[in-house]
Amino acid sequence: MRIERIRVKNFKALQDVTLKDVLPFTVFVGENGVGKSTLFDVFGFLRDCLKDNVRPAIQRRGGFRELVTRGHQDEAIEIELKLRMPLAIGERIVTYLVKLGLDGGQPSVLEEILRYTRYGGGKPFDFIRFRNGAGSAITNEGDINKGGEERREEQRLDSPDILAIKGLGQFQRFEAASSFRHLIENWHVSDFHISSARTSQDAGLAEHLSTQGENLPLVAQFLYQNHRKVFDQILLKMGRRVPGVSSVEAAETTDGRIVLRFKDGSFQDPFISRYVSDGTIKMFAYLVLLHDPKPHPLLCVEEPENQLYPQLLGPLAEEFIEYSQKGGQVFASTHSPDFLDYTPLESIFILSKTDGMTSVSRAVDNANLRKLVEEGDLPGLLWRQNLLRSQ
Repeated sequence: MRIERIRVKNFKALQDVTLKDVLPFTVFVGENGVGKSTLFDVFGFLRDCLKDNVRPAIQRRGGFRELVTRGHQDEAIEIELKLRMPLAIGERIVTYLVKLGLDGGQPSVLEEILRYTRYGGGKPFDFIRFRNGAGSAITNEGDINKGGEERREEQRLDSPDILAIKGLGQFQRFEAASSFRHLIENWHVSDFHISSARTSQDAGLAEHLSTQGENLPLVAQFLYQNHRKVFDQILLKMGRRVPGVSSVEAAETTDGRIVLRFKDGSFQDPFISRYVSDGTIKMFAYLVLLHDPKPHPLLCVEEPENQLYPQLLGPLAEEFIEYSQKGGQVFASTHSPDFLDYTPLESIFILSKTDGMTSVSRAVDNANLRKLVEEGDLPGLLWRQNLLRSQ
């Protein structure tokens, strides 16, 4: 799966923003307050809408009046994604559009469409088409893609604040909905906290790193016990990326809790995680996330440079790029020139604000920036010189 185009309307400062030609590894830059966190929250918001339904997802963000762009309170929030997505019938360009607004004063899915073009081209089919909790879905996707006539089935959801892809996505016969639901459920929008990752955990099972990272010891234990080759690869990279770290183990304490213990080659005894530097903990967490045996289709990471030594940012960017080359997708925001030095110009989107509204442009579309990079300047230097700015 790869997101290739994003369009957002009336979501906080994103009054009308379109990102085209989005790459597997994409980095967003801009001054504080230009809307980078808001853009990332679009993905967290969609995931919350799917998991908890639209009303709780909106309430968590202060209610519809706080979420919708100021001055546009009577309009709908629109999110449209165009993705390259593998299906049983082959790879397709899938478009998903959802419009959210108030109906009778309550948050509602005003419109939801999932469409893609059948093999051989032609007019796209709306495989899902819903409004205010009712609509229809094509039930013979396989026949449609062989040139057959569509058969639609009328459906009604329990509530107008439920996404159709949540209800229909439970059934394999609605393949496009099922696949898209699975993708959103597995997005990882990082909200990593060093303090959470340092805590011990009751003995248990955790296969995937949580968004805040509090289950890091349990995930490390799971990888050690069930995916030893993956765990050994993480340790090998830790040794290369963080000098001095010779081993990491998830140890059980006498009271049945799991803690991380880091071994420094200069000392005989390992250090418990609360005595290890922030940078060491965070780099280990990122490597655990990036080497998940069941990788996330999308990682969103805000300012990965926080708590990391500048020398670690280049290697971390390389890890993100490697992850994206294996089929995942990574969105990162940064203020770090060291991180940007390892980022291709075509991967950089520049955010700025005019009259309180966010605008976005691709760095590679700026002829001056292209010329400077062709002459040998690195993006980090351009950022230091305040040249990475919207046109």
